[in-house]
Amino acid sequence: MRVKTEAKREAILAAASEAFLASGFEGASMSGIAGRVGGSKATLYGYFKSKDELFIAVINDAASKQFRPIFAALDRDTHALPEALQRFGESTLEFLCTEAAIQMQRAIIAEAGRSDIGLRFFEMGPQKARHDLAHFLEGQMALGRLRRADPLLVAIQLIALLECETVTPCLFGVVQRLSKAQIRQAVQRALGTFLAAHGIAPMAGPPPPPAS
Repeated sequence: MRVKTEAKREAILAAASEAFLASGFEGASMSGIAGRVGGSKATLYGYFKSKDELFIAVINDAASKQFRPIFAALDRDTHALPEALQRFGESTLEFLCTEAAIQMQRAIIAEAGRSDIGLRFFEMGPQKARHDLAHFLEGQMALGRLRRADPLLVAIQLIALLECETVTPCLFGVVQRLSKAQIRQAVQRALGTFLAAHGIAPMAGPPPPPAS
C-alpha cells in the first residue's frame, strides 16, 4: 500500500504547474506530468482523482501561498487605512499581473465554458479572497474608518477597482508587463475612487500619482 506524503504532493503540484504553463490545460497530460515527477499515472491518481482536480489544486496552491501572507499582513496592519490598503493592493497586483498568473487565469477562462473548472476555481480562490477582504473591511467599518455598508459588496467593488487598470489589460494582452511604479500609481487611483465613495471624512486617500 502506497503511503501519501506531503513532499510527494508538493512535487506533483510543481511538475503539474510547469506542464500547465508550458502546454495549457488541454495540452498537458497526466502521463506527461507523471514523467516530470518521475512516477506513474497511478501515483498521480492516488493524490488527485482527475486532471481537472489537479489543475484546480495547482492554481489554488499557488494563490494560497501568495495571498496567505498578504492577508496576514493586512490583518496585522495598525497604520492608517489608506496606507494599509495601498500595501495590500500593490502586493496583490504584483502577483496577479505576473506572466504565470495571467497564463493560469487565461487557461481557467478558456475551460470555464466547457466544464465546472471555472466555478470550482472561483469558489476556492476568488470567492474566499472576497470574504477575507470583506472581513477586514467590516472591522474597519466597526472602527469608524469606513462608511457602514455590505462588506462583501464593498470588497467586490475594491477588487474591481484594483484590477480594471491592471489585471484586465494584461489578460487581453493590451499590456505585457507592469512596472512597480505603474502598479503603485494604479492602486493610488483605485483607492482614491474607493475612499471617496466609502471613506469617512476627513480621512485622506493615498497621495496622487506624480504628473506624467
